[in-house]
Amino acid sequence: MLPFSRRAAGFALFLLLGLSACSEQTPATDARRVFRYNQPESLTSLDPAFARNQANTWATTQLYNGLVELDDSLRPGPSVARRYQISPDGRQYTFWLRPDVRFHDSEVFAGGQGRRVTAQDFVYSFKRLLDGATASPGGWIFRGKVLEQAGGEPSDTCFVALNDSTLRIHLKEPFIPFLGILTMPYAYVVPREAVQKWGKDFRAHPVGTGPFRFQEWDEGNAIIYHRNPTYWKKDARGQQLPYLDAVQITFIQDRKTEFLTFMQGKLDFLSGIRSGSRDLIMYPDGSIREDFRGKFRIQKVPYLNTEYLGMQQDLRNLRGDNLTTGRALQDKRVRQALNYALNKPELLAYFLNNVGRPGNSGFVPASLPSFSAAKVPGYTYQPAKARELLRAAGYGPGKPLRLRLNTVAETKEYCEYYQKKWAEVGVQVEIDVNQGAAHGEMIDNGRAAFFTRSWLGDYPDAENYLALFYSPNFAPAGPNKTHFKSARYDQLYQQAKLEQNDARRYALYQQMDRLVVEECPVISVYYDEVVRLTQNNVQGLTPNPMNQLVLERVRKE
Repeated sequence: MLPFSRRAAGFALFLLLGLSACSEQTPATDARRVFRYNQPESLTSLDPAFARNQANTWATTQLYNGLVELDDSLRPGPSVARRYQISPDGRQYTFWLRPDVRFHDSEVFAGGQGRRVTAQDFVYSFKRLLDGATASPGGWIFRGKVLEQAGGEPSDTCFVALNDSTLRIHLKEPFIPFLGILTMPYAYVVPREAVQKWGKDFRAHPVGTGPFRFQEWDEGNAIIYHRNPTYWKKDARGQQLPYLDAVQITFIQDRKTEFLTFMQGKLDFLSGIRSGSRDLIMYPDGSIREDFRGKFRIQKVPYLNTEYLGMQQDLRNLRGDNLTTGRALQDKRVRQALNYALNKPELLAYFLNNVGRPGNSGFVPASLPSFSAAKVPGYTYQPAKARELLRAAGYGPGKPLRLRLNTVAETKEYCEYYQKKWAEVGVQVEIDVNQGAAHGEMIDNGRAAFFTRSWLGDYPDAENYLALFYSPNFAPAGPNKTHFKSARYDQLYQQAKLEQNDARRYALYQQMDRLVVEECPVISVYYDEVVRLTQNNVQGLTPNPMNQLVLERVRKE
């Protein structure tokens, strides 16, 4: 696919003509006021109820708002809700809404003018997530947390509009990360009128409250947003946001072509460049090659993702070589030896240009506030210690340990590196490469004894990572892929869920993470980082570990 086909060029012309037609509402427009980014992964919906991946999340973030939003430090703060209050028992959340937030102008409203957002709109939006007819993958943010009926279904009174400007949410028990969950796109507010008019096609006819309004979606080619002239936010000087006039999203799938398009100045921003392009601009130690210094801005920022190797603790669904592997991995000394055998800094330098941080602590990534390498010491490269543990477990030259590792094509070369390091301590590992869907299904159903996986945080709290080791969360229904079970761990998890004091809760998180390190149901390989490239004339695009794309305060000089 060429960076800009004839059809795409025509679409760009449409963008500028459309903006010219709006000149009475916005200042004169040129290409400097249009922000252009590419979305190589599939974008399936502009309905926030389906914001399950980065493509959908980035696109909906420009169109909608929620009750609360994350600041640059990943702390929830007011958005459509001007203030909020949590009851002393942690079971009631009350939100007072701003009076000046309106939905975008749309034919679904009387006279085509967007109406004021009320508390009832949030009640509708939240109940819609839980409605089976919606089939949203986001219902989990409320299910099991809000007040429920005897049969386990959400209560009719879990979301209550006390009046037009006051919303109350009732939880069945305290859940400290709940505010963080409400910052997710799933919790953005949508108008009943638009959903009822468009039905399933609301995915391509979005009506939100955000800084930009939907203009056009030429599927597979481009999406255009225009500035929302009635957006409710202002900057510190009282100037109305956003500063940009438009956003253009293209869909170049080939990563090399995407990078070339950025280098030609036809994209303003690039996130997550792949190995070939990364090698082109970065040395193995992560520093920038001289030829590219000053041509654009490069940021390497923490990303809420832990890459790990999982070891199934439940043998019931394992068969053949996987059962043999699973039996060997029942011995904690074997699991620990496999961890000590890996040189994680070397892996990062060799394969990732040091984009990432070695997983030498627990499972919780380094970008979260509860992380502490000092309080949760993990595994470093100690091959002699690995051999010692293997001998203690009964393995050696006369009885080599043989294992099977399940992975996907994208991580095969990493696994070949692991294979080499394990061979150095006497462990023979066979690599089994599967298709992504089959790989995930094997793991979820407990049929993979030893496997590669990653966990990308849904919200910025360590609970989201530590939930992977809570025994009621066994896969496939929950995220506990390894079926790790510890009564002590479960007790700490329950205690942490109720602890409202940050310092005490973080101490509980660290105790839990130390248990994970000791029992070693997983090998934390590295805590991810993301490389973001930005053209030099772009101002105000600030990154955070959620890798959000927030454009309301972005300028192009």
